[in-house]
Amino acid sequence: MLRIKVKGALAFISVSMLLSIGCQEKPTAAPERPPAPVSAIAATTQDVPLYIDAIGKIVAREVVSVQPQVSGRITQIHSVDGADVKTGQALFTIDPRPYEAQLNAAEASLAQARAALDLAKINFTRIESITDPRAVSRQDYDTKKNAVAVAEAQVKQNQAAVESARLNLEYCTIRSPINGRAGQRLVDLGNVVTANSGSLLVIQRLDPIYADFTVTENDLTAVQRNMARGMLGVEVRLPNEPEMARQGKLTFLDNSVQDGTGTVRLRATISNDDRRFWPGRFANVRLILGKHQSAVLIPAGAPQMSAKGPFVYVIKQDSTAELRPITLGQRQGDLIVVNQGVKAGERVVVNGQLGVTPGGKVRVAQPTAPENSPAAISPEAKS
Repeated sequence: MLRIKVKGALAFISVSMLLSIGCQEKPTAAPERPPAPVSAIAATTQDVPLYIDAIGKIVAREVVSVQPQVSGRITQIHSVDGADVKTGQALFTIDPRPYEAQLNAAEASLAQARAALDLAKINFTRIESITDPRAVSRQDYDTKKNAVAVAEAQVKQNQAAVESARLNLEYCTIRSPINGRAGQRLVDLGNVVTANSGSLLVIQRLDPIYADFTVTENDLTAVQRNMARGMLGVEVRLPNEPEMARQGKLTFLDNSVQDGTGTVRLRATISNDDRRFWPGRFANVRLILGKHQSAVLIPAGAPQMSAKGPFVYVIKQDSTAELRPITLGQRQGDLIVVNQGVKAGERVVVNGQLGVTPGGKVRVAQPTAPENSPAAISPEAKS
């Protein structure tokens, strides 16, 4: 009886285990990860400039420190501070009366010298007209002849004195030597000034104007190589107006590398008829070396950085994302050049990179393309 009960119990346990196993649910596969929502833009090709960016300083083309050339008291001021002046325009007047008196005295001395010359010529002509050589001694003849030469020299000396006095009188009116803009005057009415001592006013020519900047000696070879092909273009921008570029030309390359800094000085000439550029201001200078033909461009925000360098996610035909290492070139506004890694027409992810896994599915949402960027690729455009 005991054996029959044990066997019955074992049979009951076996049946219960079979029923329990049969009631358990079958295992299911892990749920597939939904496609990551991203925005994508197709890479495009375009000819873009090759350039060197530098910080420059605006410098006036001509700077003149106006100084008096005669001494005297300032009796008139003809210009106002900060005014635009023209070549030959009167700026200051120095009391001309002393120099008028000097001119009058020089002219009187000249008239006296000319009268003496006329008399000397008459006396020499009288002796020279005598036909009998015995009537005039040789010494008297030479004396009369020499008197003419001395009188002629005296006339020339007095003529020079008259020119000098007239020039000093002209210097009493100080005029602008260039077209430009006047600064703040350094003397007031009534001051006595000394010839060739001290500045009365500084005038600067503002149009055209210079932008001085430097490049490193490592960039010098590229600059020289491209200069040999022709004049290089320059774009100059003010820091507070980065979107407004002024076109110019590279007009100067220094003849040596500066000691200590390893840089070379350059100068660009730009037009400045609207006076936007002011001497002493800093500016962003872009030296255009040449053209990069058919460069591949993508938005500057698309590349990501890893320990191995920059990369982008390229969307394949099956809507999977491929991690693609790239080599970047120069930035072009909102875009950036890709030297290697992406071909024109390939779609790259520009937003939503954090949710993308290499090889994973993506769903291209409606993109928000930046201004001046290639056309964004929408799902409808690629379907």
